[in-house]
Amino acid sequence: MGCEISRAGVEEARNRIAGHVRRTPSIRVAAADLGLDLTGEIVLKLELLQCAGSFKPRGAFNRILSAGRPPRVLAASGGNHGVAVAYAARALEIEAEIFVPEIVSPVKLARLRALGASVQVVGRDYQDALDASQVRARETGALVVHAYDQPEVLLGAGTVGLELMDDAPDLDTVLVATGGGGLVGGIATAYAGAARVVSVEPTRSCALSRALREGRPVEVEVGGIAKDSLGARRVGDLAFAVCVQHGVTAVEIPDESIAEAQRQLSAALGLIAEPGGATALAALVSGAYAPREGERVGVVVCGCNADPASAVFGR
Repeated sequence: MGCEISRAGVEEARNRIAGHVRRTPSIRVAAADLGLDLTGEIVLKLELLQCAGSFKPRGAFNRILSAGRPPRVLAASGGNHGVAVAYAARALEIEAEIFVPEIVSPVKLARLRALGASVQVVGRDYQDALDASQVRARETGALVVHAYDQPEVLLGAGTVGLELMDDAPDLDTVLVATGGGGLVGGIATAYAGAARVVSVEPTRSCALSRALREGRPVEVEVGGIAKDSLGARRVGDLAFAVCVQHGVTAVEIPDESIAEAQRQLSAALGLIAEPGGATALAALVSGAYAPREGERVGVVVCGCNADPASAVFGR
C-alpha cells in the first residue's frame, strides 16, 4: 500500500500501531534542574520509555502491519532499530533476521538475541550491515524494514510528534536527535510548520547537517559515542526532502556535551539515556541551541539502551 508523507499519514500510522506501542509521557522540568543556565521549563518527551528502549518500534510496527504481517522480516541496524524489529516480530509471531555492524553495543546485541531474532554481525558500521542485508533480502524475499528511509517507518516515528503536540501544544521549538533522519523527518511531518523543528547531531556523525549545507544527501564519516545509534553515513532521501520542505535546521554538538546531558538526565530524573537518546538535550547543554527569552522548548529523549552498570557517562 502507498503511504502519504503528511500529517494525515502520521495520524493513520498512530491508529494502525495503537495497542502495539506505548504512549510515552511528556514532563515539564525546570531548566535549572537539568543544569541549564536558562529560565523556565523544558518539556521532555520520554520516548526512552518506549517498548524495546527507543522510538524505533513505532516505525517497525507501522511498516510490518502496513504489509499485512508477512511471515518473515529483515532489517539492518546499528542496534536500536534491530531490537525494535525483533520486538515487533516476536509480538506478531513472525520471524526476524537482523544485520548489525561490529560497533553494535553489547547491550543491544544481547537484547536482539533475547528477543529470538537471527542475528548477523557484519562490517564496521551501519552501511556495511545494510549492504549485506540487501543481498540477503534478495535471496529470501523477506520484507525489508529499513531503519529510516521508508515512508511507513518515517510516518511511524512521526507519531512521537503527535503525542508531544497533544501534551504540550504551546511549544515553539522541538529538538530531535538525528542519525538517518527518520525521527526528525517524521516529527517535522507531524508538526508541518506548527513549531520549529531542530535536528541535533554529534559533530562526528552529522549526515543531515552536511546534507542541508550541501543541498543534497552526501556521505560523511561516522564516529563518536553515539555512533551505534546515530551513525548513518548518509541521511535518508525521504527525511532530507521532508526536512527541506518544513524548514528543519540543524546544529552539531560535541561528545562531551552528550555525556553531560546523560549525567543531567540521571541526576535530575534518575533516567539512564544512551548517548543517542541524550543528544537532543545536549544542544541546550552545549549552547549550540540557545532559546530566545520566553521560547518554549521541547526535547525528545529517544533511547535508553545503555548498560546502567557501565554508565559512567563519556568515559
